[in-house]
Amino acid sequence: MQVSPAPPRSPAAEARRAQVVAATLAVVADGGYRDATFARIAAHAGLSSTRLISYHFASKEALVAACVESVVSALGAEVGARVRAATTAPERLAAYITAVVGFSDVHRREMSALLQILLAGAWSADVGTPAATAPLEALLREGQRTGELRAFDPAVVASAVQRAVEALPFRLAAEPELDCDAWARELVELFDRGTRRDPG
Repeated sequence: MQVSPAPPRSPAAEARRAQVVAATLAVVADGGYRDATFARIAAHAGLSSTRLISYHFASKEALVAACVESVVSALGAEVGARVRAATTAPERLAAYITAVVGFSDVHRREMSALLQILLAGAWSADVGTPAATAPLEALLREGQRTGELRAFDPAVVASAVQRAVEALPFRLAAEPELDCDAWARELVELFDRGTRRDPG
């Protein structure tokens, strides 16, 4: 049986969905996932009724999925553009690190909300699995293939890089004035020294 694709949403519907997603991320960032009820989200978004949320999202799970997709897509677009602009393996690794750190700095509430959703177990797709670090691992493997990076286990290093950049939103919550540029430089130096092929 052939299933017809869902009809495209109107610009007004897309705008309302985006409004609800933004309000949800703000409520989660400020009060935690458990307190992110439809009533709180509606109040934050200035909606007259929670029915305006239910009209666009069949369940809280569907809303959470849209929130995760929103943040992850924006992060992926930023990181992908920066990495593609680099020309060598060490530069691509540095671009990955600085892009994730920069995004986490500029989009603090969104990243805080994303991590709270994950920690609450409300969204688990690819979290803690090889798929989550696959692009970074591929980047490292390519650098080894070209001889720019030394021999190491790409899965281990990719996981270490990922955990290092993911720690930043937690640190920013405790230390809002943290110098994120310096944080990125230290991580770039650390992983560059640990992965670059010894010229000797």
